[in-house]
Amino acid sequence: MALVTVSLPTIQAVSAPSQELAGHGKSELLSSVNRVTLAAPSRGVITMKNPHEGKGVFAPIVVVAKNVIGQKQFNQLRGKGIALHSQVITEFCKSVGAPAQQRQGLIRLAKKNGEKLGFLA
Repeated sequence: MALVTVSLPTIQAVSAPSQELAGHGKSELLSSVNRVTLAAPSRGVITMKNPHEGKGVFAPIVVVAKNVIGQKQFNQLRGKGIALHSQVITEFCKSVGAPAQQRQGLIRLAKKNGEKLGFLA
């Protein structure tokens, strides 16, 4: 592995015009300083949106419930439901002796199925 050393010119901050800068044009000053321009990454924007939102069998019921009880209480209820379902999956995996990785896979599968059915609308 080769070691590369790069020397950059030092830049001093000038609070008032000095005699060093007098008589030099803007282009001469700019040409003596190396510039580095960083471009923004060319990746697409990643969103966490459900691709099945509003398309599942249960989506209309979920939307009505959200509008009736309010967003905050709805999210609390949804969180409790998800937690209970995860506990059921965990207890099932313990009873059949499934490893933790398989349990995690089942929980992910349950989430995907919930998205497709409209429970996460």
